[in-house]
Amino acid sequence: MDHSEIRDEVKKLCARFPGEYWRKLDAVRGYPTEFVTALTEAGYLGALIPEEFGGAGLPLSAAAAILETVHSSGCNGAACHAQMYIMGTILRHGSAAQKQLYLPRIASGAARLQAFGVTEPTSGTDTTSLRTTARREGDHYVVNGQKIWTSRAEHSDLMLLLARTTPRDQVARKTEGLSTFIVDMNAVLGNGLTIRPIRTMMNHNSCEVFFDNMKVPAENLVGAEGRGFRYILDGMNAERLLIAAESIGDAKWFTTRSTAYANERRVFNRPIGQNQGVQFPIARAYAQMRAAELMVREGLRKFDAGEACGEEANMAKMLAAEASWAAAEACVQTHGGFGFAEEYDVERKFREARLYQVAPISTNLVLSYIAEHVLGLPRSY
Repeated sequence: MDHSEIRDEVKKLCARFPGEYWRKLDAVRGYPTEFVTALTEAGYLGALIPEEFGGAGLPLSAAAAILETVHSSGCNGAACHAQMYIMGTILRHGSAAQKQLYLPRIASGAARLQAFGVTEPTSGTDTTSLRTTARREGDHYVVNGQKIWTSRAEHSDLMLLLARTTPRDQVARKTEGLSTFIVDMNAVLGNGLTIRPIRTMMNHNSCEVFFDNMKVPAENLVGAEGRGFRYILDGMNAERLLIAAESIGDAKWFTTRSTAYANERRVFNRPIGQNQGVQFPIARAYAQMRAAELMVREGLRKFDAGEACGEEANMAKMLAAEASWAAAEACVQTHGGFGFAEEYDVERKFREARLYQVAPISTNLVLSYIAEHVLGLPRSY
């Protein structure tokens, strides 16, 4: 399950994209096209796609090893990680025709499935309250509405979109009446689809997307109409485990940088790492990372075995995000003023690591899940 051979090869690939590459992109808010292309050509972004569709047919633990190594090498998998877990919705619930049409193209890199249209400005994580609608008209659906935080929308060929096909007041349960669609973004850009970039603290290529009578062919509906919310939920555990793996990678990167600098930097004629005030935060963050890593591995083990892993996936994501943030804090503090200098890459990774306590699910919602579904406490929302 360690996938050491994959880790070694990914590490070699990442060595071709040093800190300077990422700093240049960060300065102009650019997309790492060369990096994503290299991962695609090496087959890593098609890791979870079955061999019959041109992928590697690997388990989720292998995908986690890939993304963890990307982050522990100082790179950033956010530019492409969504493709791994979005693809699962098509694989599990798509028609035979959809799988045959899209999966080989995604595996080869001929098409990027990077955009995930779920979150909206007014509903946030209250997904069942989304307002984007899709109305059936003959052989297509007409979509109207808006999504936010749709990362990579400008650099994706396909979007997985969740929209309401039956008004909320006409369904027995609020989770009903939502449907999932595959949107060919190249076909509708400027013709019903508008993309507006959002400048954020980190270079995450986030966007707002607007749908104005956008037409989507009826054959692009994934599964049955009105059951899209369940299809999206299916991929949540995979998403959280992969994000957790990235956070473990970040924590390892920060700790490696912290220990190296603490050993090299001398003040008052001694290495600063000799001081317990410097040692202890690094050591504590490392302990947090190792504990979180065990939860990530247990979640991956259960997922790959087909066992229920909602508890482990949620806790892994929360604990790994907290561990990476602790390691990030220790790294900045260890570097002192140099931690804020771009050339050390610490401040860039610091900004990137902060995101994962908020997204793709906030810490408070993870705690609510544990309280209700694990501990049996009353639902709080």
